[in-house]
Amino acid sequence: MRNTLALTALLASGALVLTACGGDAEADSSSAAGSGPLKVGVSPVPHAEILEFVDEELAADAGIDIELVEFTDYVQPNVALADGSLDANYFQHEPYLAEQEAAAGYDFEAVAPVHLEPLGLYSDSVGSVEEIADGAQVAIPNDPTNGARALQLLADQGLITLADTGEASATVLDVEENPRDLEFVEIEAAQLPRSLPDVDAAVINGNYAIEADLSPAEDAIAAESPEGNPYANLLVVRAGDETDPRVATLAELLASEEVAQFIEETYSGTVISARS
Repeated sequence: MRNTLALTALLASGALVLTACGGDAEADSSSAAGSGPLKVGVSPVPHAEILEFVDEELAADAGIDIELVEFTDYVQPNVALADGSLDANYFQHEPYLAEQEAAAGYDFEAVAPVHLEPLGLYSDSVGSVEEIADGAQVAIPNDPTNGARALQLLADQGLITLADTGEASATVLDVEENPRDLEFVEIEAAQLPRSLPDVDAAVINGNYAIEADLSPAEDAIAAESPEGNPYANLLVVRAGDETDPRVATLAELLASEEVAQFIEETYSGTVISARS
């Protein structure tokens, strides 16, 4: 793995603080010119693992040098892409990207879908959706798009009914019917696995589930269907940079049969290639 950097996002006193190994907020001049290593911001799992495979097995023959920058939150990868610290990022799906562009004014371009991480409903106390009791506490992600996605999963399982606001925009205020009187606890997505002992169930994003050794296929009491799912994770760049030859090469590698096979063999259904 070449020149791997790690950035850790921490919440402290209400402010998001990054600790970095050798990071710099200013764009590298050679990188901005379309030469040198391609700096890509990623979540540790599975995004970094997939790109490490590309870097170690495919990149040299394709003539591309990849430099990974790891983030543990969903906010800073877009901040770093916007300020030029990164050339691309790979961690987010289209609804989240659209929400971030609207909220922060980013001008980004989605280059290619890579994989899907099915959202799962997990519980330490019950073994099925039917066993969720009246008045149960259910934790969901507190960001708008993943929160809406979680509510849709609960609706698909018959636990609630949502107003017709659009799948990617529903909030807890749009819950029209809640026959079990569920209490929704909104928690930062990365903290959801840790919340499991304190709630009756939690809807957890795929990457954070994997980090916590949870599998949507094996451990979830309910999980999203991959069929027609709009939440494929994307390779994203600043608008105009999609013509960078390094970006085009990386997009081709991420869409390759070799990467699809690596995803299938490594994650056994916890992560699903966009080729599938």
